[in-house]
Amino acid sequence: MLRRWLPAGVLLLTGIVLTFAAGPVPLIVLAALAVAFSPLAFPRSIPAAEAQRRSAADGKPIVYWRPGCPFCLRLRATLGLRAHRAHWVDIWRDPEGAAAVRAVADGNETVPTVILAGEPLVNPDPRRIRAAL
Repeated sequence: MLRRWLPAGVLLLTGIVLTFAAGPVPLIVLAALAVAFSPLAFPRSIPAAEAQRRSAADGKPIVYWRPGCPFCLRLRATLGLRAHRAHWVDIWRDPEGAAAVRAVADGNETVPTVILAGEPLVNPDPRRIRAAL
């Protein structure tokens, strides 16, 4: 649980420390980045088994991600409001999700990994996913 919030916590703590030297601007900027890199910036994660069941029923893609991943953040930002049209699985919360990613990424936990129409895409171009949604 702690490692999910570690990137956001480090950014926030750095902002607090810099506030003493440079005023409130670093705190404001780093607090905004902390929110962006926290789990709060992503749709609610569900377990991999649930995501697979739902995807089979509704055809929506599955996005495997983890907090603090800049590539996941880029995908999330590119999708915008369309992000809710996919099922999101946090691989740090769900060991089954991490195993699913390792199975398609040569044993690595490379994220984002998207399962789109049954095809696994490891670190895909966000514009391709956006167009598919």
